[in-house]
Amino acid sequence: MAADPAPRDREDPRERRDRQKPRDRRKRSATGAGPGSRTSPASPTSQADAVAHGGGRAVGRWRRKSLRFRLTAVASAVLAVALVVSAYVMITVLGNALLATIDDAIYQRARNTVSLADAGRLPDEMTSPDGTLLQVIDGAGRITHTTTGTDRLVPLLNARERAAAIGGGEARFLDGKPYGIPHMLRVRVLSADRGQTVIAARPFSEVQTSISTAGHVLVVGTPLLLVLLAGASWVIIGGTLRPIAALRRGADEITDTARSRRLPVPEARDEVHSLATTLNAMLARLEKAGIRQRALVSDAAHELRSPLASIRLQLEVALGHPEGQDWRETAEGVLEDTMRLSRLAEDLLSLARLDERGGTPARGEPVELDQLVPQTVERYGDAVTVRIADVPVSGSESGQGARRNGSGNGPGNGPGAVAGEPEGGPIRVTGDALDLGRVLVNLVDNALRHNSAPVVVELRAEGADAVLTVTDDGPGIPEADRERVFDRFTRLDSARSRDEGGAGLGLAIVRETVHAHGGAVHLEDARPGLRAVVRLPLS
Repeated sequence: MAADPAPRDREDPRERRDRQKPRDRRKRSATGAGPGSRTSPASPTSQADAVAHGGGRAVGRWRRKSLRFRLTAVASAVLAVALVVSAYVMITVLGNALLATIDDAIYQRARNTVSLADAGRLPDEMTSPDGTLLQVIDGAGRITHTTTGTDRLVPLLNARERAAAIGGGEARFLDGKPYGIPHMLRVRVLSADRGQTVIAARPFSEVQTSISTAGHVLVVGTPLLLVLLAGASWVIIGGTLRPIAALRRGADEITDTARSRRLPVPEARDEVHSLATTLNAMLARLEKAGIRQRALVSDAAHELRSPLASIRLQLEVALGHPEGQDWRETAEGVLEDTMRLSRLAEDLLSLARLDERGGTPARGEPVELDQLVPQTVERYGDAVTVRIADVPVSGSESGQGARRNGSGNGPGNGPGAVAGEPEGGPIRVTGDALDLGRVLVNLVDNALRHNSAPVVVELRAEGADAVLTVTDDGPGIPEADRERVFDRFTRLDSARSRDEGGAGLGLAIVRETVHAHGGAVHLEDARPGLRAVVRLPLS
């Protein structure tokens, strides 16, 4: 009796479920369905997004190619399309021309045969030097005359086809194999007298041969021509872009430390030449601006060094000898140098703002100079005399007191007085009142440094301009230096020292501000003294 097999260990149900779960997941992933699973086909939106994403990557790759490659590719593509279209048109025109030639030839042969048949002079054996096949059929449908090699028993066209061909009046194609002719035929049918019919046919194989030969030549020659044109385009475009590459190399060689460097200018008077000229002009302007900026920084540092050194010296002396130091005097000296630093900082800030605005005023509001001038010089008291002329008016009023500048010592003409008010209307310009007031203050301050009598400020309208003059009786400025004093940090002599004449930025601010308002400023001899003349356009 066989022994019982060894009993198997009982499997835990949880282990069996754990082994079953991976198999179930693999099964569901393979079938795409299962309990609790959700499946949905790809939506049209996702497909469109995928297509758009692929197109975007293709466009990105195209844009990353060089300009030379893209231009050559576009030119080659256009040439390829043009060559294909030209080849198709050429084959079509050639086929139609050859077909028209055959049709004309068989028509002429048929016409000549009809003339002979009508005259009764048809030969028994007709010949055709150009290979045209002829059949003459009588009214009973019998072939009476043919060319050599043409079937004499079976007409090329039956009676119904002949009638249709005569009615159509055009040639038609006919398969020649049923008649022992291994070619397609071009057939024309004409009617003659006494019920006779003339059939003229000619093989179309010569036309097919010509078209096939031309097609083979185009199939081989068109790609070669395209490659040749693409190579020529590559070379020509490369030569065209070579000056641009030279510009790029020249730009790479220009560094922040390089000076007076320019880009190469091609000899050809084309767009690249204009671009190089424009870029060189821009580099010149940038170089000039850089030189001005470096000069400004250098001059500003030089101007700042003196008051800072003075402050440091006064403080070091005071701290080194505190027992015998007059601290009030020291404080006054430090305050004076600090005020110099403050004025210098304000002047530099004003110039920086003018440069930042690029030659335009901060505001474009109406400014009445006949009110601004007295208000501005009021702070100087008796040190300044203001004279305002009447605004010219039209008609008979133009002669009534064109100027009321009150010369002499009568009332209203002494120091600090306003010698006239405009009767014809205000003297109005467009701009920034604060900047224009700063112009007048700088001119008056500059005049007071070199004046013994009161400074005279005059305002009048002259044509389309408002003219503002500031006159002093000082030593004046040589004519050769009257333009140079408007440069920044310019002082002419020792009399105009830092203590007496400031940092040399006042007149520079005047010129920049006046130019920003569309005006002009210059200095002229007042004999004695100097006169600053400012012209601003009336609004």
